[in-house]
Amino acid sequence: MATDWLGSIVSINCGESLGVYQGRVSAVDQVSQTISLTRPFHNGVKCLVPEVTFRAGDITELKILEIPGPGDSRQCGDSQQMDTAIPGVGCQVGPSQNGTGKVLKKPMSSSAPQNIPRRTDMKSQDIVISPQQQCSKSYMDRHMETLSQSKGFRRRHNSWSSSSRHPNQVTPKKSGLKNGQMKSKDDECFGDDIDEIPDTDFDFEGNLALFDKAAVFEEIETYERRSGTRSRGTPNEKPARYRHDENILESEPIVYRRIVVPQNPNKEFCTDSGLVVPSVSYELHKKLLAVAEKHGLTLERRLEMTGVCASQMALSLLGGPNRLNPKNVHQRPTVALLCGPHVKGAQGISCGRHLSNHDVHVILFLPNFVKMLESITNELNLFSKTQGQQVSSVKDLPDTPVDLVINCLDCHENAFLRDQPWYKAVVDWANQNRAPVLSIDPPISEMELGIDAKWSLALGLPLPLGERAGRVYLCDIGIPQKVFQEVGINYHSPFGCKFVIPLHST
Repeated sequence: MATDWLGSIVSINCGESLGVYQGRVSAVDQVSQTISLTRPFHNGVKCLVPEVTFRAGDITELKILEIPGPGDSRQCGDSQQMDTAIPGVGCQVGPSQNGTGKVLKKPMSSSAPQNIPRRTDMKSQDIVISPQQQCSKSYMDRHMETLSQSKGFRRRHNSWSSSSRHPNQVTPKKSGLKNGQMKSKDDECFGDDIDEIPDTDFDFEGNLALFDKAAVFEEIETYERRSGTRSRGTPNEKPARYRHDENILESEPIVYRRIVVPQNPNKEFCTDSGLVVPSVSYELHKKLLAVAEKHGLTLERRLEMTGVCASQMALSLLGGPNRLNPKNVHQRPTVALLCGPHVKGAQGISCGRHLSNHDVHVILFLPNFVKMLESITNELNLFSKTQGQQVSSVKDLPDTPVDLVINCLDCHENAFLRDQPWYKAVVDWANQNRAPVLSIDPPISEMELGIDAKWSLALGLPLPLGERAGRVYLCDIGIPQKVFQEVGINYHSPFGCKFVIPLHST
């Protein structure tokens, strides 16, 4: 009878001093009253020795967890199943005369298929061998719950319980899954060999202590200093951020100061790309326009180019495509254009003509003079062919706020105009209208500015404008590069793909 239990998986309790052992029975010696277990586990941890032998006197309690061989007639099913499904069928082991115990088998009926409980609900077999007493099922449940807390035994216990089934039991099919799929899932979850379980837990603290963080950071900083990149932790330095329209692959370093003027500029600006744009004096700007006109860039061409750039900027300030589209005919914008009897006024009239062509309601104010400049006369003739309205009195200007005021009253030379009654009346109207103001080519002196501007548009190169000029924009009026070189300016265009760009004070 002793040889019938070879290969069984058992749990042996040797008391508090020796603990609990689990393993497979490899030998039973009735003469010396010993039992040997192979691949033993001690209190849930795999033993370092391949085999352990116990004497009968050291064994306090012995439980059979699995009986080998599906064809063996002595195999016992799961106790929980037998107690609930088929009462009276089970295996009981009582003490024998030699102390090792003997097996008492009850007949098992196999007339009906057995229902297999879920894997999570299965427990080890309720087979107890104790020289002192027969353990009840409740005692076994409490003992197995204690054993299941051990991580090494818990993993193998699930595998042993799943394999210890009666040969007559039939596994029911589960909905949506075939037997082959269930078998592959079982092999994936419980198919690891018992030898692959590590003997000891991974030492996280010990392995973390092997990482020298200070040495690694020092190596990174040394590499960055040698390669010229930004060192770690440098204050007040931010990594370069690129826009969607910028190229991050640079073939050569960027030169941000590509415009050099012969005189020390009083003020410098920069573009959105970081290019430096120095300001020029009014005398140098006047000389630049005179040389350009000598080479063919006449006043009429400059007026047309200025009118196009100024109207394009004004259309953007009025709302661009969101405001100016055929579906918003009820929101037609209104622009008040204030012009004086000089070239700056002619630039404003050209801008008003282009705005009117883009379905903007333009009200042009120009005082009556006996003799007008030829450029103003030509621009008025073209403006009269549009739907724009021309007035010469402040009383004819709108009483309600307009969308935008374009200021072309001031010029660089004729300062006496500020003393005229019409000038003062128009300045008072503009300040009371509370509409945003765009100034085209304003003068340098802030004393000559009667109207505070929100935006100012400079031509070619900016003048050293003050704070009352508002935010400065620069427009390209078509001056060739060699014309700049002729007046002593080393020039490279800062406009890129645009004709009007914003400038920022440095």
